[in-house]
Amino acid sequence: MFKYETHLHTSETSACANSTGAEMAVKYKEEGYTGIIVTDHFFNGNTTVPRDLPWEERVELFCKGYENAKAKGDEIGLDVYFGFEYTYHGSDFLVYGLDKQWLMNNDRIMDMKLYRFLDHVHACGGRVIHAHPFRDYNYIPMMTFAPHRVDGVEIVNTSHADPAFDERAKTYAEWYKLPVTCGSDAHNTTDRWYGGGVLAEKKFTSALDYVDAVIMGEVTIIEKK
Repeated sequence: MFKYETHLHTSETSACANSTGAEMAVKYKEEGYTGIIVTDHFFNGNTTVPRDLPWEERVELFCKGYENAKAKGDEIGLDVYFGFEYTYHGSDFLVYGLDKQWLMNNDRIMDMKLYRFLDHVHACGGRVIHAHPFRDYNYIPMMTFAPHRVDGVEIVNTSHADPAFDERAKTYAEWYKLPVTCGSDAHNTTDRWYGGGVLAEKKFTSALDYVDAVIMGEVTIIEKK
């Protein structure tokens, strides 16, 4: 079985993270993972990227965490793929299958309403997983759902302190018959290490391979340690 992390952050790009992309890559290699998908907070989330820079400069800075993880992964034999976490009023959607050049070419996405953004991602060949849809903290102003515009639901997020969040996500996925997956939402390698992710019988060659496997029910969720 091949072991993958599907949801993690780096300190280069996510303001709430404490470990660099290279440090994350090393940790996951040590933990026996085949690959990771870096999903740093986008410009509408908790990002380190200044919002007053030109779009191209913002994209360059945004991709640093992934690029540093990828460089280290190539060195140590860990597959590293690109994604990002798009936030809408506190609800988070993980975008897979697009790349840095796509971001460079799509400087209007920040002006889109959520449903237009999700439709645009799909029209461009990307995929979307709703991350921790029932995370309930005081800094989250509202919960937003788009069951007809996502490709799956993260029903296990191993960074949760409250198991009820995952139980509600499982019920939601059952209501809408949505494919299910897991991510750790890791932000560092030390004091908040929870494991997480998925197991697959076939090796992925891209982030799209991962979502396709989720859609086909070909992944096994790694439960919280």
